Formats: sequence, C-alpha cells, structure tokens
Amino acid sequence: MLFTKILLAYDGSKAANKALGRAVELAKVTPGATLDVIHAYDFPRFFVGEGLAPIPASLNKDVYDLAVQTTEEIRERIENSGVNGQVEMIQGPPAEVILEYADQNGSDLIVIGSRGLGGIREFVLGSVSHNVVQHATIPVLVVK
Repeated sequence: MLFTKILLAYDGSKAANKALGRAVELAKVTPGATLDVIHAYDFPRFFVGEGLAPIPASLNKDVYDLAVQTTEEIRERIENSGVNGQVEMIQGPPAEVILEYADQNGSDLIVIGSRGLGGIREFVLGSVSHNVVQHATIPVLVVK
C-alpha cells in the first residue's frame, strides 16, 4: 500500500527524529507524496485540589519559545530532505491536535515516535502515541 499524504507528528525527541527518517523514506518512494509535519505543543497545567493553579507567564513563554525553535529546526530539515512537505506548529493537547489535523487534511498515514517528551504527564495519562493509535481512523506507524 502506498501512502500519498503522510502526517508526521514531531516533538524533537529521539523517537521523533527516527520517525522523521522513516516518514521521509516513505514520501520518497511514492511519486507525488506529500509530508505534512506538525509540532503540537501545549502549555503546562497544574491541578491543585479541584482547580487549576496559575502558571507563571515566563513558563508559558519558555514553552512557546521552545515550540518555535523546534518548528524552525524541523522546517529546515524538511526543506533539505528533498520531499514535498510543509511544517506547522499547533497549540493544544498533542494527541487531539494530531488526530484532528489528520482528519481535516485528508492524511492517509500518521507517523509518530514511540516515546516523546511527555514526562510525568505521559506516565499518568498515557502516551500521545498510544492515544493516537487507539483513536485514529487511518493507519499509524509508530517508530521505535
């Protein structure tokens, strides 16, 4: 089966870099294939009791600045890869962003790294890749 509209979920982790390599390979072997890359990021939330604790603006700025840096790095790598692709940075819960983007843009394959940069949230709530695999309506390639 050849995939012509590949979506790569990228967060800058080691697994995401391996997924990038595989997504580029897949795009190169399919004439006319496109590779959409999204960097989904979300601002941290801290729960205290039954509510959310305020987050310092400087922390949100740091998260945003890192997202911009990660997006620019992957944009340069895609431009140098020789594949037809585009890169977007989208704010929101990563699994939801990935699934919504795939549905709205007609992706026929999602490529994602097996472990990201999720930390304790990934441990407690389940990994982004696991959620994507469980809820995707198209094939998902999880790269280890």
